[in-house]
Amino acid sequence: MDLASTMIWGLAGTVLMTTLLRISQALGLTRLDIPLMIGLFVTPSRDKAKVYGFFMHLVLGWLFAFIYAAMFESIGRATWRLGAVIGIGQALFTLVVVLPMLPGMHPRMATDARGPEPTRELEPPGVMAANYGRETPIVTILGHILFGAVLGAFYRV
Repeated sequence: MDLASTMIWGLAGTVLMTTLLRISQALGLTRLDIPLMIGLFVTPSRDKAKVYGFFMHLVLGWLFAFIYAAMFESIGRATWRLGAVIGIGQALFTLVVVLPMLPGMHPRMATDARGPEPTRELEPPGVMAANYGRETPIVTILGHILFGAVLGAFYRV
């Protein structure tokens, strides 16, 4: 496994995906703010959560980059198309499994059965994270496709 390539392109892919999500928020396509959501796991301060969550998201991006690299190595090739397909799989897993589990795990997220309270600031994602906007699933899938395509295009097996 090429450690330097995984670290560089994992960082680039994560930054590009995060930028796409931020632009999508600015355009009103989604209210999903992954760095904020991750950061609120560790602090109740929304301002600090955005900073902590951004760096935690970068680390998670690197972890996923190593998973992608391991997949590329096991298949014996890496292409932007293959990375994009893996990205679609990761996005669907995130939308269908991970985000719906968050209300049961996140200390500051309301659930579908119990609304926001002073200590529970985040709205639950709902089905396919649609509570954060109807375009959220599309934006999430596109972000993960971009992440995977960057890794697949530049990672060398």
